[in-house]
Amino acid sequence: MDYPVKTPAQLRPLLQGFRKAAGLTQAAMAERLGVTQQTYARLEADPTRASVERLFRVMRVLGIEMKLGGAAPAAAEPHAGHAVPPSSSATATEPAAPTAGGRRGSDTPREDW
Repeated sequence: MDYPVKTPAQLRPLLQGFRKAAGLTQAAMAERLGVTQQTYARLEADPTRASVERLFRVMRVLGIEMKLGGAAPAAAEPHAGHAVPPSSSATATEPAAPTAGGRRGSDTPREDW
């Protein structure tokens, strides 16, 4: 069954649901990902703050995939154009390095996973 995700807020219950359907606890997910239970709990509590790479790692463990598709065009827009996929000539850039003190409220070193 497919579950359309139209807002970031929908990620949390979906990730929790897939994890529970797989019979996994947060601790078991964390072990499979090579992180602490607390780290995984933070990701699951607010997946909108996770990188796409981390979300894909979680999805691989859960055996789920992401599918992208276009929304049906609105009938009230007579001149609506078709969506154009990104150009193949576009180049990816490396993410900016985190700055000192980038996160508030935590002196705990971040896990690199």
